[in-house]
Amino acid sequence: MKRLCFFLITILHVMNSLAQVSVRVQAPREVVEGDRFRVAYVVNTTDIDNFNVGSFEGLTVLYGPSQSTSSSFSMVNGKTTSSSTVTFTYTVSADKSGTFHIPAATVTSGGNNVSSASPEINVLPAGSSSRGGNAGAGAGAAQGQGGGHAAQQQQADRMRTQNIGDRITGKDIFIAVTASKKRVFEQEAVLLTYKLYTLVNVSELQGKMPNLDGFHVQELNRQRQPELKMEHYNGKNYGTVIWSQYVVFPQQTGTLTIPEIKYEATVIQQNRSADPFDIFFGGGSMMQEVRKTVMAPAVTLQVDPLPQPKPANFSGAVGKFSIASALTPQQLKANDATTLRVTVSGTGNMKLMKAPEVAWPKDFERYDPKTEEKTSIGANGSTGKVLYDYIAVPRHQGKFELPPVEFCYFDPDAREYRTVSADPYTIEVEKGKGGGTSTSAISKEDIELLNSDIRYIKTGSPAFQTGDSAFYGSRRFWLIHVGLLCLFAALMFAFRRRAVAMADVAGRRGRGANKAATKRLKLARKLLKENNATAFYEETMKALWGYAGDKLNIPAGELSKDNVREQLSGRGLTDELIDEFLRTLDDCEFARFAPGDPAATMDKIYASAEEVIDKMESQLKKK
Repeated sequence: MKRLCFFLITILHVMNSLAQVSVRVQAPREVVEGDRFRVAYVVNTTDIDNFNVGSFEGLTVLYGPSQSTSSSFSMVNGKTTSSSTVTFTYTVSADKSGTFHIPAATVTSGGNNVSSASPEINVLPAGSSSRGGNAGAGAGAAQGQGGGHAAQQQQADRMRTQNIGDRITGKDIFIAVTASKKRVFEQEAVLLTYKLYTLVNVSELQGKMPNLDGFHVQELNRQRQPELKMEHYNGKNYGTVIWSQYVVFPQQTGTLTIPEIKYEATVIQQNRSADPFDIFFGGGSMMQEVRKTVMAPAVTLQVDPLPQPKPANFSGAVGKFSIASALTPQQLKANDATTLRVTVSGTGNMKLMKAPEVAWPKDFERYDPKTEEKTSIGANGSTGKVLYDYIAVPRHQGKFELPPVEFCYFDPDAREYRTVSADPYTIEVEKGKGGGTSTSAISKEDIELLNSDIRYIKTGSPAFQTGDSAFYGSRRFWLIHVGLLCLFAALMFAFRRRAVAMADVAGRRGRGANKAATKRLKLARKLLKENNATAFYEETMKALWGYAGDKLNIPAGELSKDNVREQLSGRGLTDELIDEFLRTLDDCEFARFAPGDPAATMDKIYASAEEVIDKMESQLKKK
């Protein structure tokens, strides 16, 4: 057994030495000035005679190299595989902003020198959102295999977590829109890029391009997960990600506007007042999700008309194209079909262009072309090819000339119309079956419908109506019309009142504030009787905060004591009542952790909450 193991180990060592040696670099793509991070060189063999690395220009080596070795061995279905790696790790500091190169490492193994790549690293200036220190440490796998998640996790860690009640402003999260071109021709492709900038933790973002008048829109299909990157903007280091991209083709001329897009973001905020014991037993959470509306700005494009006059054979295509054709077969018998395949290749508005015209000989029966698209959407429009299969049937024998198929398009770069042509063909048609030169002397163009000029004559006695029995103009006719008109006016009045009432969202929310608070206080009263202190205080807090948010029309993400005080003062409430409301909030939050008799404290808190809401409701109704 020992001999067998020794033999296997020897074979594995020989196979490992014969394997191709490679050196892989693991380092983050972006760091912030002042960060410490790791640079690792991974060698896929332990047979190393020498290891050298260049100088870290623009970066400071704090420690290294530290060396570690790992090996793995497996046997599956009698097949043995093994791998051994040696990793040399440096701890590096980014002392100044700019773009630098991670130096290449050279390894000598088996008498051969193998060098690694020298990737770039972008050092961003220290911004107000940067935490500095060791924020970049531990992200050394950013450019190695499986390192993308570590890099995104490091960048996500830079996003600060707000406390519940902190206001989320337009400087904390916004979306920038860029257009590849601001002045284009009609039907010319424009790439719109929507990029998210954020300083806070965003768990979800929802929004889409609305239906646009005057544009044909195609969204770029991104196969992989959006990648978070750091970017220095206006003195801050934002986490950025390209969220969506659209290619739009303007169908009208003049000044066209792509409207704002409404996005709904879910921001994670920290609940510092949460009870750790409740969280441990599943009764709460340290984090809370807050909805934030983010508006992507509108984009204005100047669309110029295509030059006049347009060629008669213009296909409507705008971009760059080429054409090719193939005729199968070129020799056939009368009444047999031949197929002309025309292939239009290029980049542009391929989904909007017309099929090329084919000038078949007069005696050929032709059919509408069958179209097959093999395109993909890109920054410059649809790229690929469109196949058009034209089927025709000759009815006479002889030799016929098929002229070249032409395709006329507009080149926006050259600002001119261009025509490309396929090859011409000579079609030889032999005598078909039946012994004649033609199956019919009449082509389908000469056939007309003959059953539409003579109508069927009805027989029998006709039925007549007297003038008195006619419904039109009668009393019943006018009564029905007047009744319908009155019903329509009543419905219009009712729908208008309902639309006005539904449009007043803030008013409906304010009018229902007291009702919602009373409902929550009833539940709190029930919890008080059950002596459930934790749930009682939570429900009372929701009643107080919910009443303030609904009555003052303050979104949940902007609820804070300062905002409530400011809004209540603006509504004309007395300072004593405002202080009493905020003091009740503080007492409720403090009582959750205060010692003493919970029942007596709960009674006091409940009475205070009920009283202060009644007082506020009375004063607000008078205003």
